[in-house]
Amino acid sequence: MQRLDILTVTELAEQALSPPDFVHITTKAMTAEAALESLVESLPANLPSTTPLVLWQNGFLAQPRITQAWAGPVLCASTTQGAYLTGDDGVVHAGRGPTFVGDLNNQHGALANVLAQQLTQAGFETTAVGDIHQRLWQKLAVNAAINPLVALHGIRNGELSSSPYCGQVDAVIKEVAAIMQTQGIQPPGGGQGEAGWLRLVWQVVENTASNKASMLQDLEARRPTERGAILGPLIESAVQHGLPCIRLEQLDHKLAKQESSSIKEE
Repeated sequence: MQRLDILTVTELAEQALSPPDFVHITTKAMTAEAALESLVESLPANLPSTTPLVLWQNGFLAQPRITQAWAGPVLCASTTQGAYLTGDDGVVHAGRGPTFVGDLNNQHGALANVLAQQLTQAGFETTAVGDIHQRLWQKLAVNAAINPLVALHGIRNGELSSSPYCGQVDAVIKEVAAIMQTQGIQPPGGGQGEAGWLRLVWQVVENTASNKASMLQDLEARRPTERGAILGPLIESAVQHGLPCIRLEQLDHKLAKQESSSIKEE
């Protein structure tokens, strides 16, 4: 067990702090921009616009927006580290795995190397890469095939391999694979096309069989999900290229309805 010091933005503003080497934005995708805005407004003297940011969001929503809006370097992280909250004062480190960092325009390789070394020294195996854009889309594709179905059915990841869920997963992957093709994104590990995405997704399902997806945890806690960051870019790309995305749109609609229902009940 390790004790962490936690300060609010107001408490940070009351301290005479030097500008940080990095600012890590670790909120959900839909609140990342608001979190950054709050920091900028509250810490104008301690957060110059040249400060490097590190984005840890799922999907592909906040990353391009903040990269375009922020004057300084913006690094993005893709990680398989897992954690969950145990109330307002506890975090459990639930899973370990590799982390990759880089920027969307591949212009800050030296800075990414510095960050990768710092994170690795802290115990989080991290590699600086020049293809973080592709890695974020690969993770988005896997999340889209797993998280919404797990959340809507209230099941663990491994249960997707049983009937009737497995057919639903395959149908989503079919749509996702076509969209990935138009984006020029291939599955990692040398896979190709729909067959490659099928192998990848089902391997992840097997490897994370006992996991409760964050999207399911959000629904159970009556919180908004990251559906916009995960399903949104895929649906937008499908519409742009005239591709069918009926399954993805259905998942997005059902999640939106479930979120709305949960908030009203609360």
